[in-house]
Amino acid sequence: MIQTLQVYIADHFLEKNKRILALDVGDKYIGLALSDTLQMIASPVSVYKRKNNAADVAFIQDLVKKNEGCLVLVGLPQNLSGDISRQGEKIMGFCEKLAPTLDVPVLFWDERFSTQAVEKTMIGFDFSRKKREELIDKLAATYILQGALDFLSMRRQRS
Repeated sequence: MIQTLQVYIADHFLEKNKRILALDVGDKYIGLALSDTLQMIASPVSVYKRKNNAADVAFIQDLVKKNEGCLVLVGLPQNLSGDISRQGEKIMGFCEKLAPTLDVPVLFWDERFSTQAVEKTMIGFDFSRKKREELIDKLAATYILQGALDFLSMRRQRS
């Protein structure tokens, strides 16, 4: 099942004491981040170097199981108009292969400015270009996840 988090009632999928896994999917790498079990704080995990769809899917399956995930959140790049970008279409294609292999839902989160925001912050902290390249994917995944966690927290407070 693939939906966009803002449109779907995500609380339906969230289980207590389970983690949310976030993916920043690129052509060469997948940035990975995990929530804490309270689903309040996002932490960077690693950057996975992509091999092929089968290996990539197996890696994510294993990560979800090992970390007792209840949801996989995937950053979906969109154009400023809100249309799905070319990269977004590739990511959706990958997720169509991934989703049926998992016991947890796969939801999308709008990530239009995540990479730029993370890179701007790292430049502000005077990170070298090499260090930025090392960290950008997993920090972008963390940024995506924290945005979603903040959104969910705000919704809960309003209820």
